[in-house]
Amino acid sequence: MCPNPSRHSPLADPLAEMTQATRRRFTTPPSLTDIAALADEALATVPDALLAHVGNLVIRVEEFPDEETEREMGLESPFDLLGLYHGVELTRRSVTDPPSGPDMIFLYRRPLLDHWCETDEDLADLVRHVLIHEIGHHFGYSDDDMARIEAS
Repeated sequence: MCPNPSRHSPLADPLAEMTQATRRRFTTPPSLTDIAALADEALATVPDALLAHVGNLVIRVEEFPDEETEREMGLESPFDLLGLYHGVELTRRSVTDPPSGPDMIFLYRRPLLDHWCETDEDLADLVRHVLIHEIGHHFGYSDDDMARIEAS
């Protein structure tokens, strides 16, 4: 586990606590690009029936949620949010609504790495879990629906 005093420090080294399997994959702390590659790999595992409806969904990896998101969500810490769907759920759209830009899923690198250190979960599995959860929000799915999708 990551040591608690430095856990949320910008200088904390997530690499120090990697599992052996993950150490073989990453020789430095996973970057924004590494997390994006894991998200692309995870997206490739999403069933085609769902991908057909994803459309112009954009996946972005950021270090942390921005301050506005922190305020809107009432976060105590920027480490409290691993990912976020931003857009209009498919179940709430109307053909008469004006286009509002692409729907986006944000994945937050530092909170993901922090959670990864704390749980010793496989990082690829964690990124996949968060991505599928956020795609579920795009479709307007409940948490139970998303759990079933992830299990398949």
